[in-house]
This record gives sequence, C-alpha cells and structure tokens, in this order.
Amino acid sequence: MGILRKVCATLTAVAFVGVGALSATTSAEAAPQVAGSAQTAPKPAGLPPKAVTKAPASSTSKLIAKYKIDRRCVTKGRVLCINKKTRKLVYMVNGKPIQVMDVRFGAMKTPTRNGVFKVYRKSKNHVSSLYHSKMPYAMFFSGGQAVHYSSDFKARGYNGASHGCVNVRDKNKIAWVFARVHVGDKVVVYSK
Repeated sequence: MGILRKVCATLTAVAFVGVGALSATTSAEAAPQVAGSAQTAPKPAGLPPKAVTKAPASSTSKLIAKYKIDRRCVTKGRVLCINKKTRKLVYMVNGKPIQVMDVRFGAMKTPTRNGVFKVYRKSKNHVSSLYHSKMPYAMFFSGGQAVHYSSDFKARGYNGASHGCVNVRDKNKIAWVFARVHVGDKVVVYSK
C-alpha cells in the first residue's frame, strides 16, 4: 500500500511539473526575441516577423551587459528599459530581456527626461494636440512624453529628433510591446 502511494505521488508531481513547464514555454512573454539566443521556438501568432527564441539564463546576463541595462530594470514585472546612450529600448519581463528596438529622443530644446516612471496612459491611435503629429501605440510615462512609433524616425533615422518622446522606428515591434504593456508598468530612462 505504501509503495502505491509513493508511485501515485511521484506521477502526480511529474504531471504537475510537466504542466508548469508547458505553460511557461507557451507564454508569449516567456519567449524572448533578442539576438544571440541559441534555441528557436515556434512563432506564436501576433508576434513580429523575427524568430522567437528562449534565452538561457547565462545568455540573459550577457544580454543585460550587452545592452547596458540599468539595475532598476532587472526586477519583477514588466519594464520599458530605455538607454539614451545605446539608443535602445529593451522590454523586460521579470528581469529578462524579451524585445529590443532602436529608439531616438528629444532634441536639445525638448529633451527626454531621465528617471523612473510608470505608464499612466495608453493610446493606440494618438495624435499630438500640441504638434498635431501622429503618435501610434503611445504609452505615456511623464507629462506629454510617451514611447511611440514614429514614421519620421523610420524614414529619416537619427537625422531627426522628437519633442521629448521616445520614438521607435519598428512598427511591428512597438505594436507587439504595446499589446503587452499595462498602465502602471515601470519605465526607466537613463544614460549609461
């Protein structure tokens, strides 16, 4: 009788662990999209065209070093980690880089503020009331400053600047991140 209980307990534990592993690997946020990862997983619907990969723990440390990710970004939850020096936005989930994209910032007269903020508003098809420019996939974090797609950045690259917003040139990537970021998520803007 005792052996039967042990066998049943073992089978239950194995089944439970198997379900947990399956749910972790099928989670869209558990599948990083960063270069340099070794394994490739099937592409879930609604993701940008690049291959979805799952980064091993050792490569997570390398990616954090490569993108000079601030320690304030390596925390539980979702974080938009924005480095002005590397001109990269790294979308982090539970301390792991999930998505990386090129960004540009405000001009000298209208700089993007550094600091730790929270997304306080999202607007998928926003138009600036001040500058009358389109700001698709806007995620506001400080006054009128937001992370958003910029067709000007896509067309002109770093030959232009924003009025303080964080411009993203890849529409597919920002749309993917916009769908996953929640109001209240952390935003860290820094120069390092």
